[in-house]
Formats: sequence, C-alpha cells, structure tokens
Amino acid sequence: MSPELVSILVLVVVFVIATTRSVNMGALAFAAAFGVGTLVADLDADGIFAGFPGDLFVVLVGVTYLFAIARANGTTDWLVHAAVRLVRGRVALIPWVMFALTGALTAIGAVSPAAVAIVAPIALSFATRYAISPLLMGTMVVHGAQAGGFSPISIYGSIVNGIVEREGLPGSEVTLFLASLIANLLIAGVLFALFGGRKLWARGSVPTDGATGEGDAGFADGETPGPGTDATSGTATGTGPVTSGATPATPASPTAVAVRPGREAGDTGGTGDTGGTAGIIRLTPARIATLTALVALVVAVLGFDLDAGLTAVSLAVVLSTAWPDDSRRAVGEIAWSTVLLICGVLTYVGVLEEMGTITWAGEGVGGIGVPLLAAVLLCYIGAVVSAFASSVGIMGALIPLAVPFLAQGEIGAVGMVAALAVSATVVDVSPFSTNGALVLAAAPDVDRERFFRQLMVYGGIVVAAVPALAWLVLVVPGLG
Repeated sequence: MSPELVSILVLVVVFVIATTRSVNMGALAFAAAFGVGTLVADLDADGIFAGFPGDLFVVLVGVTYLFAIARANGTTDWLVHAAVRLVRGRVALIPWVMFALTGALTAIGAVSPAAVAIVAPIALSFATRYAISPLLMGTMVVHGAQAGGFSPISIYGSIVNGIVEREGLPGSEVTLFLASLIANLLIAGVLFALFGGRKLWARGSVPTDGATGEGDAGFADGETPGPGTDATSGTATGTGPVTSGATPATPASPTAVAVRPGREAGDTGGTGDTGGTAGIIRLTPARIATLTALVALVVAVLGFDLDAGLTAVSLAVVLSTAWPDDSRRAVGEIAWSTVLLICGVLTYVGVLEEMGTITWAGEGVGGIGVPLLAAVLLCYIGAVVSAFASSVGIMGALIPLAVPFLAQGEIGAVGMVAALAVSATVVDVSPFSTNGALVLAAAPDVDRERFFRQLMVYGGIVVAAVPALAWLVLVVPGLG
C-alpha cells in the first residue's frame, strides 16, 4: 500500500472516530500527524509543525475571545432583547428576526453553535407561545447562523479565506459571503412558505402582554429567555454529534441549553445589571464599549484591511483591561475546541502536503476525466460528512485536496470553494450535527421523537438537494 493511500485512509479513520466516539477531530488529527509524519513520511517535529496554521490560530482565538467578552458582560443579551422587542406582536416577523439575529452574531465573529445556542432557546419559546412550527423556527435559526457565517470577519469566513490564501488559490471574500447568505436566505424563504408562513401573515399582530413595553420581550410568565448559553460546554463544541451511542431523541433539557453556568434563570448577568426591573437589559458602559469594539473590528478589517485576529485580540485586551472581571470569565469561553479542531486538521493536511498526498489525490480526482463530475462529487462528500461531523473540519480537508484539481484551470476556483463551503455548512440542520442537536434540545413542550424525525428528514433532503444546486449555480458557470 502506497504512503499516500495510507495517509488518506488515516484521515478517513479520523473522521469516523470523531463521528462515532465524539472525540475532538483536531486532537485526533494531531495524533495522526505525529504517527503518519514519523512512521510513514519520515518527518521530524519541525516538518510536522510546518503546517500548523499560526495565523488562523490567532484569528480563532482573537475573534472568539472578543465575542466571549460580549457574552460575559451581557452585550449579546442586550442585542437579543433589542431585536426581540422590534417584533411588537407581528408573529410573521418573529422567525425572520431570529434568522437575522443569528446571522448577525455569526457575521461579527460568533462560532455558529454559539450563536445557535444563544438564540435557539428564545426562538423556540416564541414558537411555543405563538403556535409557530418548531421545525420552521429551529431551521430558521440554523440557516440564519450559516447565512452570516462566511463574512470576512467571521470564524468560517476567516478559516476558508485563510486556507484559500495558504494554498495559493484565487479567492473572493465577497463571493464566498454572498453565496452562503443568498443560499440560506432562499432556503429560509422556501421554509417560511411551506411551514406556515402564509398563515402567520394572515394572523397579523397578537397581544404580547409585556412584549411591547419595557418588560419581558414577549416571553410567557415563568419562561426563561436565557440568551447567554455557554457554547463551550455541552453540545456547542463544533466537533460533531452531541454524544456517541446516546438516543438523539432524549438530549439535555432545554434548561441546560438556556442558562449559562454561573447564572441563575432570568439573571442577565455580566457587567451591567437590569436596573432592578426584571427583564430589562440596559446599556452600560461595558456594553457600549463592547458594541463600539465590534463596530471597530468590522471597520478595521473591511475598511483598512487589518488582520482580523490581531485586531480582535487588541480590542479584547482593551476591554479586558477596563473590565477585568468579564475578561476572566471570557477566557474560559474562547472556542478552544474549535481552535483545536481546525489547527489539528490543518496540521495533518500540512503533513499530507509534505509527503505529496495532496498532489496525488488531486491528480486522482482530475483523472476522472469529467471536471464537472469530480466537482459535484467533492460537494456531496463535503455535505454527507459534515452532516455527521465538523463543518470546519471537512472544509479544512477538502479544499486542500481540491487544489491540484483546481490548478488545472478547467473549474473556477472561486465558485468551487463557495460551492464546497455552502455544501458543507447548510447541512448543519441535521440532528446529528451540533446546531441541529442544539435546536432539538432547546425545543420546549414538543414530541421530541417526532421533532427528531422531522429534523432528520429535512436534513436528508438538504444533503440530497443543496450540493447539486450549489454545483449548478456556482461551479457550472465557471467551467473553463
């Protein structure tokens, strides 16, 4: 067996173990890099670490650190409740507000599972109160997260754009962002039409009790909004399924998802208090400074082309210096599992490049002889694997594997990368993925067996249909 084939089989084993045993894929990839690099490729430690993505490490740590401070001091709580109050009883707008909210959170740097964990308990509580389909509400939250997930300063966007740059491929940050945004927006529109959206419009406005005042933003008495879910615990790790061997229909209780450790139900926590009035989340100096920092990050990256990671770290340090208590909590909420995952996978990919596996695999894909067929196969591989494992992990592996194939010039690299990104992330509605599992866990007063089956069927439809559509729209027009 050739060394190249051994290294590919080891990568497959890494994905299988991560999927079935709930082990962090990055840790497995580091171990695989050490084993394959030492025993098969005859590399020393310097050769193995040559592929470590130091730039992406800083981006991941910096952006998630800044966002963790925003969670710790209640800035995200304020954003959530400000958006909710805009609804003012217009039931048909509630799913779209949740879609936009999760999209905004991921676009400014939240890890996708973190954004879903923040918004899903609120969204599904609204669904229960106003008789909105939980499938509609849950999928709108997940697709919203993916709609904003590839902005130039987002986690997914930074990862994919970083990989594209490292591999020397032509790239377009705007095309990548718009491809995911438009794809998820269109899917959301179809879902809204199919799962009761027209009936919601017909209902018009309904009494919201305290929602239009300064009170509870539309929550029923005794409900806990809990927008500050801890995305670093439980299922929100971005490393694949929630558990291995557990029955998906009996996940953690919604309360476990809705209330951050160290915070009582209904307590907004953070630096600022609620001014003694239950349900009111007011702007405080810390929250104003954090909002300013988030705007500054966007301006610095998009307007002045500064490095997103270093800028985010610098802004986080300024906030940490001014409000150290929030910083101490935020450090523990950095998406370390995602950092480990992507750095481990890309380090292993670096070993594959050192030993020539990338070139070997790319020539194999190109050897199919039909560029469009090879392209659609890569999209389906990304979708199927990502439905059960990590989206960022599969993107980190597939894009480098496609480099030699794309280098032939017969398929446009920008469209192919965008198609792979859309295919690998839009399937996160699957109940076996972290986002889908969070939605399942957060749904109150539902038949979980039935809801699980609905998510599974819908996830299967997405896996079957979206890669082909992404390939048709993004890849076929770029055929050289």
